[in-house]
Amino acid sequence: MKKKSVAVLLITVMTSALILPGCAKSDKKEVEFFSSKAENAEIMKTLVDEFNKENAASGVTVVLNTPADAGTVLKTRLAKNDIPDIIAYGGDSTYTELQSAGVLKDLSGADYLNTVQDAYMQMVYDVQKNKEQVPYAVPYAANASGVIYNVDKFNELGLEVPKTWDEFLDVIRKIEDSGETPFEYTFKDTWTLCCAWNSIAPDLAPDTFNDERRKGNTSFAATHQEIAGKYLELMKHAQKDILGTGYDDGNKAFANGEGVMMINGNWVLNQLVTANADVNVDMFAVPASNDTSHNYVTSGIDVLLCESKTSKYPEVADAFMSFMMRKENNQKYIDDQFAFSPIEGVTQSDAKVAGIQKDIESGKVANFPDHYYPSGFDLAEALSEFAMNYVNGEEDSKNIDTFLKELDNQYDAVNIAE
Repeated sequence: MKKKSVAVLLITVMTSALILPGCAKSDKKEVEFFSSKAENAEIMKTLVDEFNKENAASGVTVVLNTPADAGTVLKTRLAKNDIPDIIAYGGDSTYTELQSAGVLKDLSGADYLNTVQDAYMQMVYDVQKNKEQVPYAVPYAANASGVIYNVDKFNELGLEVPKTWDEFLDVIRKIEDSGETPFEYTFKDTWTLCCAWNSIAPDLAPDTFNDERRKGNTSFAATHQEIAGKYLELMKHAQKDILGTGYDDGNKAFANGEGVMMINGNWVLNQLVTANADVNVDMFAVPASNDTSHNYVTSGIDVLLCESKTSKYPEVADAFMSFMMRKENNQKYIDDQFAFSPIEGVTQSDAKVAGIQKDIESGKVANFPDHYYPSGFDLAEALSEFAMNYVNGEEDSKNIDTFLKELDNQYDAVNIAE
């Protein structure tokens, strides 16, 4: 999820003669594997290196490409009809744009589809144009957003994980009474403003909101007052410089004892462990409602795998997809990224996400709402203005009304109704 500039990573992999019978080593042919996430570059490299060892005899070269600003790069290439052979991307509106353009291969009949949990496959269908029930992509890894908390500090302060909004506010008050800061935010990197929104909105928004908003039958202003109000409340209990603290610095500060909680996702955990190998954290769902049945873990597809239907070497793409979908290879990815697997038989057992594991296993999850917003809808920018107005002292009700009106105006500008 993190959108951070990284250098293009190129990895050369030799695929085997089992894939391309009769292909001599001297017949070099490139197949591109385009991956969008900075955080998973190293584990992708590891997996590709293992594919290299397993398939050393062929003359086909697979190149792993992880560019900065991958979404913009991919859209530009789509406009030029220059589609990578294999793509790893998130289950959001950029994927919808790619799928609706008709450039992806139908994966029906692939054996690995039988190993994917139905709930996560349905998430793929839900973000496809007209919710088309054709597997143009396969879910590879799921993520989760919520409250990451310092377990040691919770224990020291005698705090219990809150289950309702009122309990959450009580925990916040007790933290402040102890002299600690409840939240560490990293809003200098504006995409991180979306994390709290994505964790609150599924609990409180009408179930039909996304479909009805797309059709123009409802609005953010009419349905999201409580969501915006609770988001604003959580901004009031953080370090002073919420807009000046960046993702890297904030994560390091939190890992080393600044703040008691942060609202982000499992993708943060690698950085926390790197900053402090002894960091003791866990996660819980943001309890935005006082009705516990409405408090979901926000979990969506973080990585989808898909293929271009015009790849010059489709048999190589197929072989690499099958390799990636092996349970043992997916397990390596899941362990490295503190992620959750859509593949049956692959489990996440790290204590740093134990607090949300039961909800995920029981299906008490809701997808990221911004996965359903149209391409071009800049939630992060709108939330950044919302936060800036708060920091500058704007009255709460005026700030909320201005913010929700901006969301509606922006949505209408980019929405293509069904």
